[in-house]
Amino acid sequence: MRRLLATVLAAGLLAGVVAPAEAEPRDYEIDPEHVAVGFLVHHLGLADTLGMFREVSGSFTYDHEAKKLSDVKIVIQTDSVFTNHEERDEHLRGPDFLNVKEYPTMTFTAEEAERTGEDTGKLHGELTLLGETEPLTLDVTYEGGRKYPFGDGHYAIGISARGTVKRSDHGMTYAVEDDLVGDEVDLIIEFEAIRQPDGGSDG
Repeated sequence: MRRLLATVLAAGLLAGVVAPAEAEPRDYEIDPEHVAVGFLVHHLGLADTLGMFREVSGSFTYDHEAKKLSDVKIVIQTDSVFTNHEERDEHLRGPDFLNVKEYPTMTFTAEEAERTGEDTGKLHGELTLLGETEPLTLDVTYEGGRKYPFGDGHYAIGISARGTVKRSDHGMTYAVEDDLVGDEVDLIIEFEAIRQPDGGSDG
């Protein structure tokens, strides 16, 4: 009996050593040096105009074990819009479009994601633009995670997301009626996010 008890205890201790630590939800912040928020909008029925926002911040919670994304907040500085055309960019910052003086930011928030595959999901949230808040769903792909091989060696994960905004839903109706500027704006979001230092495993 003693031998059996000792064997059971030893097995239990060994299991405690080799079993992976239970994963917990972790907080992440978007790396400002590795983020791109781009957009495509049709122009004059001829071609898509490609643009981007150059100042973006955000945070979220990610549970690696459950592959669950939650508490998402992404903030975009509207005056950072860039389309490689100075006159057009100034027009985009004006009241016909982003009206950056009155609305210096646009914000996307979401409480949780719906998992659709091993590394994919749908993030059902809300976009606040020009003071109007409307539903927005992003198709999200988890690209992986790793410790940086240089610098401070922080742990980061990569996220890709795609979605479509109907700008007239937010009161941005300039040139919609004549179809001079498309109403639907396709979003292209790519970023790395840095795990915040509060302990836990690197997985």
